[in-house]
Amino acid sequence: MKLASRGVVLFLTLLFLSGALPLRAQEGALENTPPTGVTPEEIITRFAAKEKLFKEAREHYTYRQDIKVQTRDGETVTGEYHEVFDVLYDDKGKHMENVVFAPQSTLEQGGLGLDEGDVQDFRNRLPFVLTTEEVPEYNILYVGQQQEDTLHCYVFDIAPKAIVGKKRYFQGRIWVDDHDFQIVKTYGQAVPEIRDTKKKGKEEHLYPKFTTWREQIDNQYWFPTYTRADDTLHFNTGDIHIREIVKYQDYKRFGSSVKILYEGKEIPKSDQKPDEKKPEQPNPQR
Repeated sequence: MKLASRGVVLFLTLLFLSGALPLRAQEGALENTPPTGVTPEEIITRFAAKEKLFKEAREHYTYRQDIKVQTRDGETVTGEYHEVFDVLYDDKGKHMENVVFAPQSTLEQGGLGLDEGDVQDFRNRLPFVLTTEEVPEYNILYVGQQQEDTLHCYVFDIAPKAIVGKKRYFQGRIWVDDHDFQIVKTYGQAVPEIRDTKKKGKEEHLYPKFTTWREQIDNQYWFPTYTRADDTLHFNTGDIHIREIVKYQDYKRFGSSVKILYEGKEIPKSDQKPDEKKPEQPNPQR
C-alpha cells in the first residue's frame, strides 16, 4: 500500500512486529511443548513436501477470488477497492483471469493507493505456500502446539533469511495440522516494506498484517478460502486504517489431461467429496 500520489526510497523491514496474535474463541492456548514421536525438522520436511503437492494441485483448479480493500475512519468507509475475478484455464491448461466485477476504485479518497506489491500479495502472499524448494529461503522456528477448532496444530514462526532483488516474502506464523501435515492457517505480513526513515517526503509502501484460513478441498488439499486484515498503516504523514477481505470460492478441478498426484496416486476426477473438516472461520465483516 502507498499513499495516494507521492515519490521512492528503499528500506527493508526484516523485523516482524508481532504484537498480539489474533485470538479467537475457537483457538486454544499456545503450549510450548515439543512434538511427540517426530522432530520439528521432520515436521518441516513433511509439510513442505505436502505444500509442493498443494501448489501443483491448485494450479489445476478453477476458483473465484473476491478482493475488497477499504480505508476506514472508525466504522465509516472512506475509500474502497473491489475486484472479483475467476481463475480459469484454456484448453492447453494456460492460466487466465476473467474479471467479473471491478467498479472504479475510490481508495484514493481515503488517502491510499495500491501498488505492484499489493497485486503480488493478493495472488501469492495472502494464500502463502512454503514448498520444499522455498524452505531454504526462510528461518523456521518451532514455537509449540495449539488447538485450532477441531484441529491440533504444530506452530512455527518464519522469516526470510534475506531479501533478494524485488522478490516478496512472508513473515509471521503458520499452523500445521498434526494429522495431514499441511498448513491450515497463516498470520503475518508480506515483506519487504519501504519506509521513508529519513522523512524526506519520499514514497512509502506499507502492508497490513493478515490472517488466512484454509479448508480441505476434495478430502485432499488444504486450500485458502478466506483472508482478513484489519490494521493501521503508520505513514510518516499520518495513520490510515485499512481492512481487507479476500475470499477464494467455488474450487473445481480443471478437466485437463494433466494428472494430479497425491502420495504417488492419481486423484480420480470423480472424487469430489464434501469437505470433512476445516477450521471454523470468522463471520465476514464488511
